[in-house]
Amino acid sequence: MRMMSVLCALALAGCGGRIEPQVQYVRVEVPVQVPCHAPEVPAPAWAAADLLKTDSLEVKVRALLAERRQRLGYEKLLLAVVQSCQ
Repeated sequence: MRMMSVLCALALAGCGGRIEPQVQYVRVEVPVQVPCHAPEVPAPAWAAADLLKTDSLEVKVRALLAERRQRLGYEKLLLAVVQSCQ
């Protein structure tokens, strides 16, 4: 019987010395989406936009070649804007 009371006393003594849990703050890096404020790239006045059916073949070809160069430059500007947001 005495042994039982000693065991109960020890068991209860173990519960009395509880330590409060310590609060620890941990910094967690989380990626957050940020809106991109890139400048708007206006479309140029295309060289072939004002072509007429009555224009000569040479005029049409020159206008189309000029428009091709315009489109290449415009695409480069658009790609630069997209890359600035990434």
